Amino acid sequence: MSAETIQSRREWLLSDRPASRLQARLGRAYVAWRRFSANRLALVGMLIIIGLLVVAAFADVLAPYSPTIGDLKNARLLPPGTAHWFGTDDLGRDIYSRIVYGARWTLYVVILVAIIAAPIGLLVGTIAGYAGGWTDTILMRITDIFLAFPKLVLALAFVAALGPGIENAVLAIAITSWPPYARIARAETLTVRNSDYIKAVQLMGASPFRIVLRHIMPLCISSLIIRVTLDMAGIILTAAGLGFLGLGAQPPLPEWGAMIASGRRFILDQWWVAAAPGAAILIVSLGFNLLGDGLRDALDPRSGDQ
Repeated sequence: MSAETIQSRREWLLSDRPASRLQARLGRAYVAWRRFSANRLALVGMLIIIGLLVVAAFADVLAPYSPTIGDLKNARLLPPGTAHWFGTDDLGRDIYSRIVYGARWTLYVVILVAIIAAPIGLLVGTIAGYAGGWTDTILMRITDIFLAFPKLVLALAFVAALGPGIENAVLAIAITSWPPYARIARAETLTVRNSDYIKAVQLMGASPFRIVLRHIMPLCISSLIIRVTLDMAGIILTAAGLGFLGLGAQPPLPEWGAMIASGRRFILDQWWVAAAPGAAILIVSLGFNLLGDGLRDALDPRSGDQ
């Protein structure tokens, strides 16, 4: 592809007068990508998350051993070596294989919590911001009740009521994660509720439900995506905390928090049992934080003025 062709396409994407909606959307996406790619740490975070996705997708290929079956007689608490890269645990299971398969459970928790919590927060926040009055007061006071408790403590209470297990842990984390999203969506809604184009849609006879769904919610998506991405690290840590306390994933599932809990008894002599899953949590949490910071800089419309 010649340099002239690349330059013409760049000018087409950056045109001040787009000829179609597709051109306008592609132009906004291109500008956002330029802002994102200018942040080297954000690219590092993106590579970490891509690596997590690849590891989770190809765990059957990358893991040389079973994550649940070990050799208790011959491979108990072996240090890292050529046969077992990250060593083995107290049941003779390969820690590297368990970490690789544990990536699937990490993504399982993160994706389900985002799917459950983000729409709830978006719906509550936009309804409260657009309706106002008593509706806003009631919904926001409910939100304040959830925000008054530490997330981990509230999640512990819900899991204790629902029972231990990965599904109940996901539900508990989702229940405690939606209030910040509702606050963001409400703030965004209040800024556009009285704008001219919303008034024009009202004059055209659109119902409040259609206005909220078709014209207000899309404006909140970018802010919500940023907050969800930044919260991924907290979700992973909360899930690991529940697993550490025995209220999350149950044995023999290779969940990273549960792996740290099982390795805390050997932390002084067989440090690798707890250090390996701890390092995995650290790296993935760092990746989500770096990615969230990059998305915030790329999708924030005020960043172009700085």
